[in-house]
Amino acid sequence: MRAALIAVAFAALARAQPNPAAAAAHQWRTAHEQAILAEFMSLLAIPNLASDAPNIHRNAAAVSAMLEKRGVKTRLLQVPGAPPVVFGEIDSPGAARTVVFYAHYDGQPLDPKEWATPPWQPVLREGRIYARSASDDKAPIIAMATALDALRASGIPLRANIKFVFEGEEEAGSPHLASILAKYKDLLASDVWLICDGPVHQSRRQQIVFGARGITQLDITVYGPKRELHSGHYGNWALNPAMMLARLLASMKDDNGRVTIDHFYDGIEALSETERRAVAEAPDVDRDLMRELWLGSTEGGGKKLVELLNLPSLNIRGMSAARTGAQASNVIPASATASIDIRLVKGIDRHAAAARVIDHIRKQGYYVVDHDPDADTRMTHAKVARVVVDPGGYNAARTSMDLPISQLVMRTAESARGPVVKLPTMGGSVPLYMIEDTLHAPTITVPIANHDNNQHSFDENIRLENLWDGIDLLAALLAM
Repeated sequence: MRAALIAVAFAALARAQPNPAAAAAHQWRTAHEQAILAEFMSLLAIPNLASDAPNIHRNAAAVSAMLEKRGVKTRLLQVPGAPPVVFGEIDSPGAARTVVFYAHYDGQPLDPKEWATPPWQPVLREGRIYARSASDDKAPIIAMATALDALRASGIPLRANIKFVFEGEEEAGSPHLASILAKYKDLLASDVWLICDGPVHQSRRQQIVFGARGITQLDITVYGPKRELHSGHYGNWALNPAMMLARLLASMKDDNGRVTIDHFYDGIEALSETERRAVAEAPDVDRDLMRELWLGSTEGGGKKLVELLNLPSLNIRGMSAARTGAQASNVIPASATASIDIRLVKGIDRHAAAARVIDHIRKQGYYVVDHDPDADTRMTHAKVARVVVDPGGYNAARTSMDLPISQLVMRTAESARGPVVKLPTMGGSVPLYMIEDTLHAPTITVPIANHDNNQHSFDENIRLENLWDGIDLLAALLAM
């Protein structure tokens, strides 16, 4: 018994020893914080919407220059009509494996009027940097660059061949990524992709995630009169498309948030025993999150957030019909539109998911078209819905937590950051499916951003502590 206790003690002591690469990164960062922040702020100051081609190319050039400054062989991977993928490569003599580090340099669309400070004028306030893509997803790029500086300055060698893939349209649904992966398949060959995107766990502990939801998006428009009508003269007579749309959307979920669309949950691939155990062992943060977000109740019929991440979801991204607030007028709107997204889990195809929604709309009595209906169409059918499926999107993917490379990544992360939360699926969507389907390489997500970073919304931010911790983690993974 005494020998067993000694063995356990030594094992715990070994786990407590700092990772040399992470320790070197910590020391380097502490001595160079102002230079790191200056370089980061410069990158954040470049507008980065995927639809803004001139600025997207400025971003690609800036990211390429950051890599070249560190001695990384760099080139742009391109197909017609797509923002370039910034590719970098470091060959390590005698390396037994090749590791790809993925991030993206584009950001979500925004309305500058919603921001407290201009979105591309980064500011440091109360321990956080505020700017578009401060967390999603330029923070990992500067963290990797800083980690390379630290490893070189400390003389710590890279044991693997390293490749960097920085995408420029992830927030637009990665519509060209599959083509780029196919075109450069040999160049991108590797043993594993480490996806540096997303937030750490809500408990602020580091997490390693082995899959991500897929995504498909639809816009639904329903129609009333040809033009807006006076609500007094025509109310209770002319169909109100805003009310019609509200009823249609309400028919898609019950009061517990379960989607009522036929076959919506069909095909889900069950979790393995290891994955079920990981979900059960994850910290329970639901009550704390409800307090943080002022939620009096949640969906899911009593299931925890971590459980629901392994089920598909249907979300209304936004709705519009006529005007509200000070601009509101007493009219019956001419049309009403909703944008929805479906987060997919492994086993459900994005095309099938979209088709199920369209079938549901038909079952509610709508004649469905994919273009603006003309007068004959609208007068011939009692209810008409235009449904447009976004051509982007992708399926979900999940890597086994039992693979040797999965175990190595978990051990390395824990040596740098202490005990980590291990999850089979991340709530957000990253194009892992394209990588696995085209390159047949496993993908593992190693996020660094804070969970309360306002990603995809206004006042996006990164906690400095998360950035510093991320540098340590990525240094350990680069030297893995």
